[in-house]
Amino acid sequence: MWIAVAAGSAAVVVGLILVAVLVDLDTADRVASIIGAVGGTVMLGLAVYTLNRPTDVAVAGARSVQAGGGIGRAVTGDNNRQQGAPPQLQPPAAGPSPSVTTTAPGVPGERGVAAGGSIGEAITGDGNQQT
Repeated sequence: MWIAVAAGSAAVVVGLILVAVLVDLDTADRVASIIGAVGGTVMLGLAVYTLNRPTDVAVAGARSVQAGGGIGRAVTGDNNRQQGAPPQLQPPAAGPSPSVTTTAPGVPGERGVAAGGSIGEAITGDGNQQT
């Protein structure tokens, strides 16, 4: 994809140089302004889409927990007692992280916990005590 963007940008630059040389500088200036406005609008739309797209992490079932990033502590059981701070999250691993999709085999069910990052602690049982 980035190669296509680079090739398209190079073609625009070559086209603007040709307009400046073959026509005149004022026309090239107007064409560059139009291209810049259209490009800015397209980039704004791409940014809005990127910020509002759904995460790849999905869970299904009652009392499930999901996060696009890391989870320090997730407690889904009844009558649990915890003391102390949740565990520190590990820094993300280098490279792309595996994603959980919405297909049934990989989606945790009831009290499932899924994260796009690391999970420090997940307590899904009932009546646990932690000191």
